[in-house]
This record gives sequence, structure tokens and C-alpha cells, in this order.
Amino acid sequence: MTTETPVSRAARKKQELRREIVETAFDCFAERGYHATGIADIAARLGIGHGTFYRYFQNKRDIVDHVITDLVEKVVGALAADNAPDAVNSLAEYRKQSARIGDALARIFGGDPRMARFLLLEAAGIDAEMRERVLDFYETAAELTAGYLRHGVRLGYLHEDLDIDSTARAINGMILASILSELRDPSPERQAAMSRAVRRVMYDGIAAPR
Repeated sequence: MTTETPVSRAARKKQELRREIVETAFDCFAERGYHATGIADIAARLGIGHGTFYRYFQNKRDIVDHVITDLVEKVVGALAADNAPDAVNSLAEYRKQSARIGDALARIFGGDPRMARFLLLEAAGIDAEMRERVLDFYETAAELTAGYLRHGVRLGYLHEDLDIDSTARAINGMILASILSELRDPSPERQAAMSRAVRRVMYDGIAAPR
């Protein structure tokens, strides 16, 4: 006997269809290009009517907006609890925390390489407003990383004269390079090597002298 209610089943089906629309749209973007893809292409691939599509998204650009919003929420969610900036008190704990965060980000961006490729390489070319949205995403990421550095400086396990803003951007640049590398070579061995390299640069470059 199931305890699932009709409402929850309906909600689940709506979530599934929404996800299918997003995935199908990105399939079409990959095959035809964003600008050459129409709502009719996405709807026809799914076997749904235009009206059904518009119950979930205003237009194809709205899909990209939703994906970026979902991505930001996932990244922020990965930086909670034990991975929050103030959850550690030493360089050793920070090393372990960084490894956990790296694994979480790898799962987020590696979960669907099509979306990572589109958002990192193509979305900024849609229009000026979307370009600003992508740049805002990078700014948000820099602010999040800066929070970890600021905490480490305050507790003394990172250099007291650390340029927090520039260092946060430099670290994120390495992370983005790692994500881009995964698009070309997604092998676990390659990604593990990239993760080790990023962390080594981080620790050797910003650890306070003993």
C-alpha cells in the first residue's frame, strides 16, 4: 500500500516533464545551435504541444535562465554544513574541506556535460543580458570563495596579508579550467590529477608560514 497522494504524483510528473524539457532543449541546442533552435523543435522532439511547453517556460531563453538559477542553488547548497566557510578551524581541516567541495562541484558540473559546456562556452553569446547573467554567476562564485579565505586569514592558517579578492578569483579560475578540462577528457584519472594540482597550488601558495 502506498502513502503517496495524487497531488504528490502530479507534482512529481510536472518535475519530470520540466526536466525532460530542459534536457531536450539542450540536446537541440547541441545539434542545431541555440539561435537555430525553435520552440517547435523542442516540443516536437518531446511530442508535446506548444501550450504545454509554455506552462513551464516563457521561451527557450527562459530555460537557460532557469538552468543558471538551478546551478547557483546547487553550488550554494554544496557549501553548507561541514562545507561552510566557518566550519573549519585549521589548515588541515581546510584541506579536507576543499577536497569535499571539489568532489561536490565535480558531481554538479559533471552530472550533465552538455549543460556545463553550454553555460561555460556558449551562454554568454546569446545576448548582452545573458552575458551579464553569466558574469554575475562568476562574481557570485568569487564572493563565495572569498568567504573561505577571509575565515582562514581571521583564524591565522592563511597569510595575513592575503589579497582575498584576487586570490578568490585565481582559485576559481583554476576550478573553471578543471571543469573545461573535463569536457575534453572526462576520465576519472585526469580529473583526480587536476584536483590534486589545484589543491597543491592553493595550499603551497596561501598557507601561512609555520
